[in-house]
Amino acid sequence: MTSTESTDVLIVGSGFGGAIAAYHLAAGGAKVVVLERGPWLEGEDFEHDFLLGSSYTRIFDFVVGDGMSLLGGNCVGGGSVVYFAAMPRAPRFVFDRQGGLGRRMWPAAVTRDTLDPWYDRVCEALPVTRQGWDEVTYSGGLFAAACDHAGRTANPVPVAIDTELCTNCNWMMSGCRFDAKRSLLLNYLPAAVAHGARIRPLHEVQRLARTADGGYRVSYNVIHDVDYRMSVGSGEIDAKVVILAAGAGATPVILQRSEETLGALPHAVGRYFSGNGERLNTAIIDEDRARDLLGLTREDDLAYAANQIGKGPCVASWDNLDPDLPEFSRFCLEQLYFPPGFGTILAQVPGAAGPSWFGTEKKKIVERWQSWLTIFAMTEDDNEGVFGTPPPTGNAVRISQQMLGRGPISYRPTENTLSGWRRSDAAVKDILERDGLAEVMPWTNDVVGAYTVHPLASCRIGDDPATSALDDRHELRGHPGIFVTDGSAVPGAVTVNPALTIAALAERAMPGIVRALRDRGVDVTYGAPSPDGETAGRRGVARLVRD
Repeated sequence: MTSTESTDVLIVGSGFGGAIAAYHLAAGGAKVVVLERGPWLEGEDFEHDFLLGSSYTRIFDFVVGDGMSLLGGNCVGGGSVVYFAAMPRAPRFVFDRQGGLGRRMWPAAVTRDTLDPWYDRVCEALPVTRQGWDEVTYSGGLFAAACDHAGRTANPVPVAIDTELCTNCNWMMSGCRFDAKRSLLLNYLPAAVAHGARIRPLHEVQRLARTADGGYRVSYNVIHDVDYRMSVGSGEIDAKVVILAAGAGATPVILQRSEETLGALPHAVGRYFSGNGERLNTAIIDEDRARDLLGLTREDDLAYAANQIGKGPCVASWDNLDPDLPEFSRFCLEQLYFPPGFGTILAQVPGAAGPSWFGTEKKKIVERWQSWLTIFAMTEDDNEGVFGTPPPTGNAVRISQQMLGRGPISYRPTENTLSGWRRSDAAVKDILERDGLAEVMPWTNDVVGAYTVHPLASCRIGDDPATSALDDRHELRGHPGIFVTDGSAVPGAVTVNPALTIAALAERAMPGIVRALRDRGVDVTYGAPSPDGETAGRRGVARLVRD
């Protein structure tokens, strides 16, 4: 049965871009509905296993495209539930990047200086803190020691983690059952609900259409709670303003499917996709060399053998984030935890005589999985991704009941991107293979293509209508009242984890969205404190907000 209702604001997605919008607009007095295609899980619902039907498979969205695969969140809280809570700010040079355009990609109004007050707002709300060396896990300490041995620097990563609650279980990628990770489930979303926002899980938006009064009608399917391939209902909601925050792999698909009912879309919708230039390498640490070279020991006379202990990224090397280096040669290296299953499939055996990613030689190295160390590189890519014809429903053709789908993205890395990957791979090998410390296993692109956990830029902001889908206020060009506040609005790779930048941009977009609602007759205000009541961040941005 199809039902139609109305609201002031309809938000698609509940990750950083959606949750921040839901809180500020509901706190300001607007009627807010949030449609989230994934389930609503909290705390004790997060399970520590990989079984089909567990929280692990229910809250992830893994989409395989042509040359690129995307891993993201599929749940209330979106990427904040499945991310590693690493929250660095983008380096200053990022905002001057030109990429393949030959001119600045970012709008002139957005620089590191103009974004810093909005970064501050998010850091206050979550909050974000920098770990001390006494809080760094075994894997982070090993990487820091290896960097030092190679003549490089390393630093603890700023995180949204309550270290007093963290148990170092290393399951934070699949949600945190101890509420140590400061996901949106603990701040913006409950605050939004307290102000009257309605969040509806298992609602997958399909398309948008114009209404006679200048608003928009949003059509959705209700998804089965076990088999995401099945729809158990549908509906429509009319809204004065629509905010798309479904993620860089879904927002452009929704818009492309809507072109027939919306009218012509900007050329940049579904183009210029960036995988944040991401690369992964897994090293097999020689325990004896780690002890002799780095002076590391722990219980049972082990030097490391602790891949399973920890909490995601703890330590990063930022030596290559030098603004004087040429574009496409800058990157950061970050110690990272990926479950051994991922590495088992994708890590290539060093010097293998036969197949490099399966077979008996792979089996031998898997036996040493506790001595693995994964290094994550975030480089400068060339925005090569393009989304093709959207599937009939959703953002992908679902292959399994949960998690896995085949998507419409096509990705062919340019020489600029490939050179960045080669440089970062070489740096990883220099650090970890120096003096026989480890053997590095680059992750193969042969199985699922390139891969990213930080998809960006598929509906990006900018000053040039020819190469940006959104203006610098995040409004879709030619479609007043439609805004995009997720990772798809970020113009390109940021060389670090982008969650804090996505969130800061969403915070920055809120005053403009409030003005758009007022223009449409909605009595809404801007100026709510942080979700926990703190007001320093609000005061910090007050001078930037026009009445």
